[in-house]
Amino acid sequence: MVDEAWLTAAYELLRIPSTADRPTELARALDWMIERADPGAGFTVERFESRGKPSALLYRGDVRPGRFRMILNGHLDVVPAPDELFTPRRVGDRLHARGAQDMKLSALVMADVFRELAPRVPYPLGLQLVTDEELGGRDGTGHQVEAGVTTDFAVIGEMSRLDITVESKGLIDVTLTAEGRAAHGAYPWLGDNALLTVVCAVQAILDHYPVPAEEAWRTTVNVAKIDTSNAAFNQVPASASAWLNLRFPPTDPDFTGRTVAEVTRHLARIAGPGVTVGVAHVDAPHQAERDHPDVTALRRAAQAQGYGGAFLRRHGAGDGRFYFQAGMAAVAFGIGGEGQHGPDEYADLTTIPAYRDALRDFLLSTRL
Repeated sequence: MVDEAWLTAAYELLRIPSTADRPTELARALDWMIERADPGAGFTVERFESRGKPSALLYRGDVRPGRFRMILNGHLDVVPAPDELFTPRRVGDRLHARGAQDMKLSALVMADVFRELAPRVPYPLGLQLVTDEELGGRDGTGHQVEAGVTTDFAVIGEMSRLDITVESKGLIDVTLTAEGRAAHGAYPWLGDNALLTVVCAVQAILDHYPVPAEEAWRTTVNVAKIDTSNAAFNQVPASASAWLNLRFPPTDPDFTGRTVAEVTRHLARIAGPGVTVGVAHVDAPHQAERDHPDVTALRRAAQAQGYGGAFLRRHGAGDGRFYFQAGMAAVAFGIGGEGQHGPDEYADLTTIPAYRDALRDFLLSTRL
């Protein structure tokens, strides 16, 4: 079972309200974890910052390896929550708090395992700590990968109950806009209703990518917002917009491997005339080969602790996509729990020792 000293550290970390709107607390959580991983051990702590979001990379030696054999990746930011959710409470084997499951406790285990094993394993091992995963990860893991951080294999501590996430969907945020002509609402034939143009475009895209009636591993579209500049009922809107959130699997050729320009043209063809399609970025999906030797070894380590090590697919995007996009292998592998982003989020404390031991066994079994 988890010992009291470890729980005390977990409570301390969970009390830090490290949300995106509190940059001081993001920095405090990062500093706290660096101190936990390197209490005088002499690791190099390489710090990064992108658009105000700090991150760090810890490793043995004075010079960053040209390529790591393994990287352990943990994010320390959490989604906003009422203040009371930053006061951890234990109920039996459940530890309730914002970030308990997603994913501060997995990151804490990773830091402890790194501190113990980095001096011992015969290969370069890195600990990557980021503070922007909940905002998309581009200024943390994405920024570090762009800065030249490379690895043979990355383990990301997202919750999985010691199963292994080998696929995650990509992410595209789309804005549709249209311009029309205002008129009195009693005489719609005198105007050009921009809202109708946008609604027709939204429907065309939904017809192309219909909302599934049940879970399905295919591209989905969420209509997040439809709006106009109107301030009165009796006015034909002269402008309108819609927000769409697309999620796509690695197997969808419409989006996987496509540039922003290509995706924009594709969606514009579907949306039809009169609509401007805006795509800020195309976040790649993530996929790891199930028979990859490191995936096989990690699965064996999970099974040795009495867990199935099943292969998972995630509809949500994750930081593994940055590695996948750069040609590197990555999986998500974390503790158990429930209630991600909700008022009853909790970590299953019975999974903590097994997770720690599976990570240790996996890293100790790894060779160059």
